[in-house]
Amino acid sequence: MSIQTSRRALLAAAALAAPAIWGRDAVAQIRRGDELTVGIWGGAQERITRQFCATPLERQHGVKINYVLGGTPERRARAYAERGRPSFDLLYLNIFESRQAVKDGVTMASSANVPNFANLYDIAKIGGYAVAFNPVTIVYDRRKVAAPMTSWRDFWRDDLKGKVIWPTYPGAQGTSALLMAAKVWGGSESNIDPAFTNIARLRPFAAIQGSQDQLYGMFDQDVGAASVEFGSFTRKYAETRNPNIVIADPTEGQAIATNVACITTGTRNQALAEAFVNLHLSPECQAAYAEEIYYSPTIKNVSFAPELAAKLILGEAAVNKLVDFNWDLVIANQPRWSSRFTREIAG
Repeated sequence: MSIQTSRRALLAAAALAAPAIWGRDAVAQIRRGDELTVGIWGGAQERITRQFCATPLERQHGVKINYVLGGTPERRARAYAERGRPSFDLLYLNIFESRQAVKDGVTMASSANVPNFANLYDIAKIGGYAVAFNPVTIVYDRRKVAAPMTSWRDFWRDDLKGKVIWPTYPGAQGTSALLMAAKVWGGSESNIDPAFTNIARLRPFAAIQGSQDQLYGMFDQDVGAASVEFGSFTRKYAETRNPNIVIADPTEGQAIATNVACITTGTRNQALAEAFVNLHLSPECQAAYAEEIYYSPTIKNVSFAPELAAKLILGEAAVNKLVDFNWDLVIANQPRWSSRFTREIAG
């Protein structure tokens, strides 16, 4: 489907796509008056899912969709505290939190109960239903580097000395930066020493950044030349505020990051939650995300105009190039690595 299709047509198609009964027992069916509680980020995430998921379901089934907006840590903590008796029916987590939540029995694994499950890339079926690829990569100011950055090793080039804005750890950006540093310097999740040794060689940093907004402010103020950040958000920043910023495609690959829809274990509204996820995985909703904030689709059955397609992760080859990690090891080591980062890198 092309993104040129009108928004009105997309919404109508989404409404028609809302599933009714998929052959499951009556207890699991959607009933008029049901209420679904969804924990999600605000902004575009809320706005797009309201248009393509919540509104069609409310109109077709006479249900109510309640949103709880906020950050991932708060959602995750609440879901764990309420394990087995959830107030969330559906919550959105990041890649490693979602996989751990399934193992801990807080949320359910993905399944074919959601029809669009069949269209997901295999890696998007782990830990729930990945609804967007939002990989972490190198971002830099083209005016402040001697040559394009094409490798994670480029952070250690002489022309970047004192110009690197390193991301704090833990956090998605800092985790990706740490793990990719390990990878390119001969280490891994099970051998993190090369990462710490070589990141320490980058000091003095231009700054340590703890958020996208903080990094973009630093770029605006010419604080440094390069950092590690979500490519999609940075592309939007570059196109609206700072055309000198480049989103790199390193030869070693971009670090995988996904937003994952997770249905809670014990929800009384499983069928409604599955219907919501199914609409989030529709070509219409996925196209809206790509068009507005450059999130790459996790389904295979959607197409884009060439200009937009060039800015997304599309197709098996591109998805397979994303660098995944052993998240069990990462999670197990996070407290120790966090202390070490404070002591050896940020201190």
